[in-house]
Amino acid sequence: MGVQWLLVCHGLVTLLVVVSFLCGQWPIFQGTFIQRLHTFLTFGAFDYFRRFVEFVFGSRGTNALYITQYYCCDQPNPILQALYLAIVGGTFYLIVISTFNYIPSYYMGGYHRYTSVLAVGVGFLLFLLTSFSDPGTINAENVSQYLSLYPYDNIIYSEKECSTCKILKPARSKHCSICDRCVARFDHHCGWMNNCIGEKNTLYFVMFLLWHFFLCVYGTVAIGLVLAGRLKELEVVYILTAYYGIENSYRSLAPHVVQWLISSYNTQILIMVFLAIVSLLLSGFFGYHFSLCVSNTTTNETFKWDDYLSWQRKVKEAKASTEALKASLDDLSQETTKPQQSKWKSFFKRSKLEQDDGVEIIKNNIYDRGFFQNLYEIIYPLSSRHSFSTHKLKTG
Repeated sequence: MGVQWLLVCHGLVTLLVVVSFLCGQWPIFQGTFIQRLHTFLTFGAFDYFRRFVEFVFGSRGTNALYITQYYCCDQPNPILQALYLAIVGGTFYLIVISTFNYIPSYYMGGYHRYTSVLAVGVGFLLFLLTSFSDPGTINAENVSQYLSLYPYDNIIYSEKECSTCKILKPARSKHCSICDRCVARFDHHCGWMNNCIGEKNTLYFVMFLLWHFFLCVYGTVAIGLVLAGRLKELEVVYILTAYYGIENSYRSLAPHVVQWLISSYNTQILIMVFLAIVSLLLSGFFGYHFSLCVSNTTTNETFKWDDYLSWQRKVKEAKASTEALKASLDDLSQETTKPQQSKWKSFFKRSKLEQDDGVEIIKNNIYDRGFFQNLYEIIYPLSSRHSFSTHKLKTG
């Protein structure tokens, strides 16, 4: 039972750390332990490590640490790409050496040996397409064509020049400081791909997330069916009831079956827990990016809208406060001429500030063209259409 509890604790701690690191900044976790753990993992841990390096190695160690940080976080590098290959390759290798010996089984056909290789190969192909495809690089030669794709909304996008590339910035574009280039319909820079996610490769990125979600679910279910087949083939339930006198009910058999599985197939159980956790995370990421696609919004624009709406609320609150203060001063100046108001009416009377609290700031996304049109724009980007080529010929 000690091994069983160790595996349970391992899974829970892994889930907590991964969720905190990747999702701790989400609004739903604001003010919770997960947000504090996210802050520690992303900022606090590095600060403590920096202090330790400075204490042990002095300024030279600190300088080397900053150089390493700059390379890993602020420069294009294949570290996370190599980590992805190691995780996928290592996990599939463990599955092969620990589980393929039991395929075919009672619930699994032998063809799953080949479909699993094919599924991993498709995932690897999507990884290559997302990593090495052009996200929609804007330069002096094609900037006029990209300027014609989207209008400026004069809210989060207005006509201005990129201070680095020295060209006009088309609406919805952004200069990536890591890749050092302007990208059309910029979403974000993905370290796992060592590439920006933009207009031309958003489809590959979303398909990558969706496929790897299905891949993890497939692996979890397949290993579960293999283990269920082992239970059936070895007649574990019959042995427990006939020879050990355990009652033939789910409540009585479950703890003993789980204990037997963990003691006999701990590697497979660990892989199942890992794949299940990753599938949950991937489902969240895919759901988030799919919602962005169907609303024709990007991650970059989400942050821009959050900043703009927050600023607008502060402006309205400041105006309401000014008007409420002015109204209060007017009331004080007119107290001598007006009859005294009932204390109860004064108590229940809403102030000008409270009346203006209900004013809603509305997000006006002019790029949202409807569910199907937005999806079509992801599948068939505007810069890949004939109209873009025609405009290029005219301007050329």
